[in-house]
Amino acid sequence: DPLNKYHYQIIHFDAPDLRGIDTALLYNRDVFTPIRSEAIDAKLYNNNFIVHTRDILWVTGYLLNEKVNILVNHWPSRRGGAKKSSILRERVAKRNLYILSKIREEDPNAKIIIMGDFNDNPTNKSFKQILQTKKAKTELEKGDLYNPFEKMFIAGLNTLTYRSELFLFDQILFSDNFITLKKDFSSFRFYKAGIFNPNYMTLQKGKYKGSPKRSFSGSTYLGGYSDHYPVYGYLVKENKSN
Repeated sequence: DPLNKYHYQIIHFDAPDLRGIDTALLYNRDVFTPIRSEAIDAKLYNNNFIVHTRDILWVTGYLLNEKVNILVNHWPSRRGGAKKSSILRERVAKRNLYILSKIREEDPNAKIIIMGDFNDNPTNKSFKQILQTKKAKTELEKGDLYNPFEKMFIAGLNTLTYRSELFLFDQILFSDNFITLKKDFSSFRFYKAGIFNPNYMTLQKGKYKGSPKRSFSGSTYLGGYSDHYPVYGYLVKENKSN
């Protein structure tokens, strides 16, 4: 297995999602050491009925020697319509706020990363009104969340398509203390983020030209990768050993 040399480990809990979809964290044990992990129930109710959706995976650990908190999300889908289902995603966004408050009660200066498939775009209410994400580093105040994918979405970039419409559901958010305007890299700082969308992962012809080359359509194998492009973020830190 070509991945064996990277010493990957996984953190995963079974969740109540009816389709059996869970959140998980894949990490390299050479650079990240988890010290706690917990699956936080989204506690979703709609018209007094429990909505069985994915848990929020909360992992705390040391990225090299620096403590970070990671929240892995997979918010409720847009099944039934984006507008009708938006309340569910907004409620999970509020659940993230609850976890953020718990983290900051223990450590007001905690570094936090929130990532996942949110089934919402960076400009939707769940981000701009609930999480109050900021698209520019200069807008950030203490406690804010920076979303580098908002500018990408406004510029027309996407991680998936549906009925010829572009969406950017896959995002990574960073707490304000990952951001520096003074080129201070004495601790881990956000460097850049992006969407990994090479030609070989993109359909080059046909009705869905320009869309991610998916692996399956129902039970039919299509030979691709995923119906979403992956996203990434770089964190950099000054090497003081030299």
